[in-house]
Amino acid sequence: MDSSTPASGNSAPTVRRRTGGRSARVRAQVVEAVGALLLEAGYDGLTVDAVAERADVHRTTVYRRWRDVGGLLADVLDAAADDTWQPADTGTLEGDLTALNQELYEALSSGPTLTTALIAASFRSAEAAAALSRFWEDRYERCAVVVARAAARGEVPAETAPRALLVAATAPLYHELLLLRTAPDPALPDRAARAAAAAARTGAFAAAAG
Repeated sequence: MDSSTPASGNSAPTVRRRTGGRSARVRAQVVEAVGALLLEAGYDGLTVDAVAERADVHRTTVYRRWRDVGGLLADVLDAAADDTWQPADTGTLEGDLTALNQELYEALSSGPTLTTALIAASFRSAEAAAALSRFWEDRYERCAVVVARAAARGEVPAETAPRALLVAATAPLYHELLLLRTAPDPALPDRAARAAAAAARTGAFAAAAG
């Protein structure tokens, strides 16, 4: 699942604006600057003033539109959800899950990345945490088609719960690469996908079983 693709006390929801022209350019510059600074300096080195300078945007504009670091981080995540990404259709459940896991593996195992930096930042910012939740909800909704296709092919029971199956397929990657920080294992994406697909075929993720 592509995850590329995360302290503010302000809990106001992020407002998505229709942007175009100069407004869109400013947003793109700021989003890029936030990502670069987060990778270079971490959450503690991320400030509105630093972002404004890096993006070559007047600090007043950044404060007015994004308010604070939490608002900046939330918009980076919201921008990531504005893409057209869809899960691959390989013709089999195991193949689809392996393709999802391979994308995730590459995002998590290639050293410090924006993905891991945003996840870490979400523990420091309520707005970023809420935006990260929105991002995951969007990705799980897009990936539900993987399970629907498998059910239509007769690979899994019709009542298979997409979220439960997708979590089971991807969780080993987060556990091994983010929590345990084990050495990257190129066989992990396929192994985790194969195990989840095998369990799904037995009805382990049937909605009634949950």
